[in-house]
Amino acid sequence: MSDRKPIYGPDDWPGGADPAGELGRPGAFPYARGVHPLMYRGKLWTMRQYAGFGTAEETNARFRHLLAAGQTGLSVAFDLPTQMGYDSDHPMAEGEVGRAGVAIDTVDDLARLFDGIPLDRVSTSMTINATAPVLLAMYVVVGEEHGVARGKLQGTVQNDILKEFIARGTYIYPIEPSLRLATDVCRFVTIEGMSFNPISVSGYHMR
Repeated sequence: MSDRKPIYGPDDWPGGADPAGELGRPGAFPYARGVHPLMYRGKLWTMRQYAGFGTAEETNARFRHLLAAGQTGLSVAFDLPTQMGYDSDHPMAEGEVGRAGVAIDTVDDLARLFDGIPLDRVSTSMTINATAPVLLAMYVVVGEEHGVARGKLQGTVQNDILKEFIARGTYIYPIEPSLRLATDVCRFVTIEGMSFNPISVSGYHMR
């Protein structure tokens, strides 16, 4: 028999503390009651379909279609060579280019991927880990080419390298330098004041 109660209230707060004072208000530190003042009554969640075809041009066409259909954000699926840091013409990439997602070798590829998409109004989620610093840097450059300041770029980069060591296996460097790169991404996003989530922990892979 579990000793857990079906519901908890202020009387269950330990030590006679003040839960309202300690939890704060929604949209205020420590954000225990939510990150937005009115939560989803005032700001709907972002609707985005995970997508990535063989080439940047094909994926761009898919992104435009999804946005026209009412999608409010983008979620990029990259192919395995991009996830592992291989160019498409590398021997190790043979047979995998464009299979599991879009192939991105250069910043020009990423520019074609987001051609005609307003990066100051559309947030982008990038499911990328080992090469997250490179793809984020490319995204910043493409944003600048669109005339969008770094602070106006919105989105999430997965950047969960521990997931790759524990579950998927698409890591490149040993664990310590890999973690250094992951934390460098967090530091960069913070210093630059970007509206970007610098990490998205993927617990479901580990389960």
